[in-house]
Amino acid sequence: MVRSQHRRKLLQATLAGVTTQLSPFALAQPNAAGSSTGSVIGQEVGASYVRLFPNLPAAKFAEEDLVRLACGDGKELVGMSAEPEVIKDSQGKPQRDANGHLIVTATAENEQDDEENFGLASGYTYLGQFIDHDLTLNPVNHFGPSVTTSTMPNLRSAAFDLDNIYGRGPVDQPYLYAADGRSLLNGRRLTRAGVQTNAYDHPRLQGRAVLGDKRNDENVLVSQMHRAFVAFHNKVVVDHPKASFEEVRQIVTQHYQWMILTDFLPKLVGTATMSALLPDFGTGGKVTRTAPQLTIAAQLGQGRLPLEFTDAAYRLGHSLIRPVYRLNTEMRGTEQERRINPALSGRRQIFAASGNAGLNGFRAYPPEWAIDWNLYFEVDRKLDLASLNQGPARVQAAYKIDTSLVNPLAFLPEFSTPAGPGSYARDKDGNPLTKMGNISNLAQRNLLRGQQHALPSGQDVARAMGIEPIATRDLMVGKATVEGLAENKSIAEYGDSFANAAPLWFYILAEAQYAWNQRVKAMVSASDSERNAVPTPMGPVGGQIVAQTFIALMKNDPRSILHANLDWRPSYLRQGRFDMPALLTAAGLV
Repeated sequence: MVRSQHRRKLLQATLAGVTTQLSPFALAQPNAAGSSTGSVIGQEVGASYVRLFPNLPAAKFAEEDLVRLACGDGKELVGMSAEPEVIKDSQGKPQRDANGHLIVTATAENEQDDEENFGLASGYTYLGQFIDHDLTLNPVNHFGPSVTTSTMPNLRSAAFDLDNIYGRGPVDQPYLYAADGRSLLNGRRLTRAGVQTNAYDHPRLQGRAVLGDKRNDENVLVSQMHRAFVAFHNKVVVDHPKASFEEVRQIVTQHYQWMILTDFLPKLVGTATMSALLPDFGTGGKVTRTAPQLTIAAQLGQGRLPLEFTDAAYRLGHSLIRPVYRLNTEMRGTEQERRINPALSGRRQIFAASGNAGLNGFRAYPPEWAIDWNLYFEVDRKLDLASLNQGPARVQAAYKIDTSLVNPLAFLPEFSTPAGPGSYARDKDGNPLTKMGNISNLAQRNLLRGQQHALPSGQDVARAMGIEPIATRDLMVGKATVEGLAENKSIAEYGDSFANAAPLWFYILAEAQYAWNQRVKAMVSASDSERNAVPTPMGPVGGQIVAQTFIALMKNDPRSILHANLDWRPSYLRQGRFDMPALLTAAGLV
């Protein structure tokens, strides 16, 4: 890939003031000394998006520095957008196919991928995206001058109510529902090696998904995550034949919220953080009335979402994305694919120029692409180093939280030039060709979004939370791997505007990576394999913003699990717990 040429095009587009659509994955604050600033969240009346730290100044960075940070300089600076993994000949030269395109590959499934996060199964990446689509949808995002939160609508409810699958309900959107007015409709049944499964595609009209939120068709994985929740809802319908739709919805959403608080969030931010914020919640499978111990989000208003959360902290999920995924063990590729590219054969890139090579969304994907959720969550097998000998049957790990995004995220399909259903025109290396006047690089989009919305720097936010900021020299750009320990460079080398400040989104990724670096450096007697297997939970700044925002949103919702009767218990237990494996089991999908 000719990175320098791609970077120049992105820089030209940015400096030309590109305007384009973006489809996403105030309060009393302590100052540096720990005292209250006295500001109140939501000073803009009716605003959907507010600030946790309204008194902090906006961080300002040179746009060329942001582009360099996102894309590198084509020379020594790698940037946040990783190079693709390609097949090379004996001299180390990248090989190309008959069309001159680079042949993308991946680490073999029975070998350790140094970037894998053994503390987080890959299914949680797309659960996180699904949750994001439940909370927020700003339909008029665009790049340009700084904007005020009062101009930004949210078409979701900012509550964990699954309105991304329920829409406005069977009365207002009956086309999402069966004739009984309670069950959600499915599309065609999906298969594995021609054998029918319990998995379904979305209902579609001329290829377009009929959904409560179109973004749940952005890629095949979030599409099937959506269908998993539909299957769980329909199971609850069967189990409660006399319940109304609203009663069924309440059962489903309370289980969903319980799972978020006891499974999803602890895996991201750590059990200690969750125990401190929600003391005793979930202990013994019980709801508690202990008040949430919130600080930065204590007075977040109902229906309000912090920009520090939506535009920075919760975008951690972009670093979790793998470049390739296995949907099921039956997909092994053609004989030619197995011969030329055995490591990739049967797997698919998260995005690709060719619809059959990538898990691209907004289309009716092949019916044999039914997902095997055992490969995405620890249902009947463990995610650890010992599982490598299971090869294609092992649980796929998410990638580590770090300051590197996989290469396909530099070529987002939504901003690429179409060339047929699910396929895109290609550049000379085989990557999707960016539409004229658009920015398809996700890292660049995130960095520009933070600047447009006038987010403070990561260092300023840390100080406002009473946390000593990480030194600029220790905010590294690149992968959280043993190799990266020696090769990664400080953000300071990417531009003078980063000398004393870092974009908040970058800082939150970098603080998780910094903790990983410190821990791994101390493992002097461990092998490289053991060191690379160390997971990366969120750090204190990012972890508190995410966890406190989630808890505050539930606290503000009188119908949430935090306000359930004290005798409420999850009904669909698996091994004494209700988590994502339990939800999938109840839904009949594992």
